[in-house]
Amino acid sequence: MGKKLLIVESPAKAKTINRYLGDEYVIAASVGHIRDLPSMSLGVDIKHDFKPRYINMRGKEKVISDLKSKAEKADCVFIATDPDREGEAIGWHLEKVLNIEEQAPVRVTFNEITQNAVRQAVQKPRTLNVNLVNAQQARRILDRLVGYELSPVLWQKIRKGLSAGRVQSVATKILVDKEREIAAFVPEEYWLITGEFVNGSGNALTAEYYGKSLNGKQVKDKLADESAALAVFNDLQGKKAEVVAIKKGERKRQPSPPYTTSTLQQEASWRLGFSSSRTMKVAQQLYEGVEIKGIGQTSLISYIRTDSVRISEEALSAARNLIASEFGEAALPAKPNYYKNKGASQDAHEAIRPTHFELTPEKVQSGLTNEQFQLYKMIFQKFLASQMLPALYSTEKLDIAVNDTYIFKAKGERLLKEGFLAAFNSRNVEENQTEGVKDNLLPALTEGEELTIRKLKKEQKFTAPPKRYTEASLIKLMEEKGIGRPSTYAPTIRTIMDRGYAEKVERNLQPTELGTVVTSFLESNFAKIVDISFTKEMEDDLDQVEAGKKDYVQVLREFYAPFSRDIENAKENLAKVELAVKKTGEKCPECQKGDLVYKDGRFGQFIACERFPECQYTHNVYTKTAALCPLCSSPVISMKSHKRRKIFYVCDKSLDPNCAFISWNLPLAEKCELCGAYKEERIYRRQKSVICSNENCPSRAKKNKKAQSEVNETSETDATENKKTTAREKKPKTKTKTKAKTAKSEKDEKEKSEADE
Repeated sequence: MGKKLLIVESPAKAKTINRYLGDEYVIAASVGHIRDLPSMSLGVDIKHDFKPRYINMRGKEKVISDLKSKAEKADCVFIATDPDREGEAIGWHLEKVLNIEEQAPVRVTFNEITQNAVRQAVQKPRTLNVNLVNAQQARRILDRLVGYELSPVLWQKIRKGLSAGRVQSVATKILVDKEREIAAFVPEEYWLITGEFVNGSGNALTAEYYGKSLNGKQVKDKLADESAALAVFNDLQGKKAEVVAIKKGERKRQPSPPYTTSTLQQEASWRLGFSSSRTMKVAQQLYEGVEIKGIGQTSLISYIRTDSVRISEEALSAARNLIASEFGEAALPAKPNYYKNKGASQDAHEAIRPTHFELTPEKVQSGLTNEQFQLYKMIFQKFLASQMLPALYSTEKLDIAVNDTYIFKAKGERLLKEGFLAAFNSRNVEENQTEGVKDNLLPALTEGEELTIRKLKKEQKFTAPPKRYTEASLIKLMEEKGIGRPSTYAPTIRTIMDRGYAEKVERNLQPTELGTVVTSFLESNFAKIVDISFTKEMEDDLDQVEAGKKDYVQVLREFYAPFSRDIENAKENLAKVELAVKKTGEKCPECQKGDLVYKDGRFGQFIACERFPECQYTHNVYTKTAALCPLCSSPVISMKSHKRRKIFYVCDKSLDPNCAFISWNLPLAEKCELCGAYKEERIYRRQKSVICSNENCPSRAKKNKKAQSEVNETSETDATENKKTTAREKKPKTKTKTKAKTAKSEKDEKEKSEADE
């Protein structure tokens, strides 16, 4: 009897699954997609029902040959790619390349890579779901049509090298609209009055002015200017105060659902400082499997691309048993906590959760990188917390009347029962603040008790402009508005940053001038492409195709007819947009004639001489700092790496280049008291600290040393790459050579196909 061939996307996934199936199975990996539309042409026959022309991907010849050889020797073939549209499409392409019969039961799916799940799945293979395949094809063709037909219009009317995409253009418009809100914002003045009150026993509390008591009703008083605040402030002087109302109660804070793709990316952003792409990369590793000492290659979490909060009964039972043993029976609700999906959320998968509850983060920490451990710990604790009792607080609200006219309010809160907070204290993603209030107790007071005003403080304030989006808040909005799907959030953000349409400034996403120009052009001439409602309708249509309720060719027809008319009109009738040239204010150091100007290139902005091509001087965009180089005492400048878009520091002589200083951290003039090396300012997980630059210095704690080593390694690689890739720039001398990583995971290939053209 011959062997059975089971094909997955990833070698890591193959290694994990190989532990669970016997010798009768051969496990092979396709390493992502094996076929795709050609990169040098549209690859879609518009006149014949948008028929796609697929070709074997370059570089996959050996993989395809190996799969064909193994398939010929096998008695049967199973395709166990990821359980989503993209995985179904990869399986469909494998079926075509390996000449497998269309109705053959070859498709195997599982939501978690565990022994039970895998063994049960291979016992129940099914045929490939053509609706899922068509939904993926429709998305791919839509993105190809937009990318390959609209991008050349941007080249013609704005400048070469630009691109547009069905989802990326909407995401860019969201950032541009926010920037317009900020620019149009007019701050409004208001004043706060805070009072410190003391009772007869000397107990003090602070309360904030609310308003006035008129005819027994409290009316909020907005102090719009200094004169209004001063009138109240002066009238309060020397007046008697009295407690007029005390309201005590309790509130429950419910645990939130386990992670979906969106909420995982959001929470990893503010808690761990991970970008969305970094979060998904690490999560993919945890899903596919890591080498655990004494166990082998093991998958630690369930499938990571999901918008469902559903939980299997088996996982619920395992979680409740662990909670009972770790936190006691008192931490468990009488029944499991169930959560509802939002709107028309797809329920094909479960929420993201641990797959082996006996493998706690601490037990497997030695087998994980620091990134993997932190993310796994967050997922593990969040899931346990979702199945625990709510936290219970006692609350107290207090009203104080001054001279029977002016009302001040104070409130306090005390945690009575930890509930789920014992396992995991989440935070408010939007405000980046802890949701749970620490004990804020008011002194024991009674209604009618007299108080003395010890101190009054008036303070001028102004309303704040709208906040820019972070990756977390943009992903949250995209999910709420139905723009894209869980697998597209990270590649969409990465795309608009790679294309130079947005940049990250202190964790906030800010549109560039180029992004604003392109968005304005699309708004005026291709309004539907950047319309949130239209984009959501397209996603809904794709969901209908997946459900078998709509024909994907008809969806393409409805989109393309008006889109093609807009394309032709733009080509024939629109004038070229002249981009403003922004000067640096410096003369070219090479020719001494032309001014240095900012230009946009493949890797973002760079500085060049305006006399190009007569003068070919170019350099990275940089910012001067007040620091001096610790090697040669020249000024230090800051630059942004192309790959990760993070700030690093070099000596300004690197522009020649004559100095090899390069660091993730800003050097300081201060010397270390223990070893004499210069100190530096480090920003790690958004926290600033001053450390010794000598990693072997006794002042460097072990934990900080490990973190610094990881960050420095990343930054030096990025900085070196940044210098190498700057447009038309000569290669500078580098301090050390970094070995390039050439292997790419199948996740990168999947994201490439999911992102806009």
